[in-house]
Amino acid sequence: MMAKISGVDIHDFGTTFKAYRRDILEQVPLYGELHRFIPALASWHGATICEVPIRNVNRERGVSHYGITRTFRVFFDLLTIRFLLKYLSRPLHFFGTIGMLSITSGSGVVFWLGLEKFVRNVPIMSTHGPLMMAAMGLLLGGLNLLAIGLLGEMQVRHYHEPSRRAPYSIDRVLRAQNEEHSVSE
Repeated sequence: MMAKISGVDIHDFGTTFKAYRRDILEQVPLYGELHRFIPALASWHGATICEVPIRNVNRERGVSHYGITRTFRVFFDLLTIRFLLKYLSRPLHFFGTIGMLSITSGSGVVFWLGLEKFVRNVPIMSTHGPLMMAAMGLLLGGLNLLAIGLLGEMQVRHYHEPSRRAPYSIDRVLRAQNEEHSVSE
């Protein structure tokens, strides 16, 4: 599941036997228990990930402390990583999609309630009061999500604009041979 959600095709995220280039690790922001997702974060920063098979030995003493509560924490960290990797540089794609679905649903309910009121002459508040309140909640919630997405987009732009920081790393620049000759002539 971790490989599928993170997009890094390795079969064992949990092993502690890992090797990384220092320059990549210096770019990877770690906090909380995100250390188990270093391969996904490093891949997002442009690292090439490969897996070398090792032979795991069975535990000789003690018991595992990996219980259901830790599984939930790992799952929530996995959702965080998925969100960060997919929507960090474009938050409106996440919040805007949910917001537009909410606005569309609320608008559909309001349209239907309008038809009930004006075509069939049904007293909306007494007949469909809770449904009308739910529709208003969907509309307002959708507008709020759109606003959050737009604010997120502004923050991303503010982060990248002042110094023209790119959301990726460049290891080295390769130039074609013909280009070098034409520049020196």
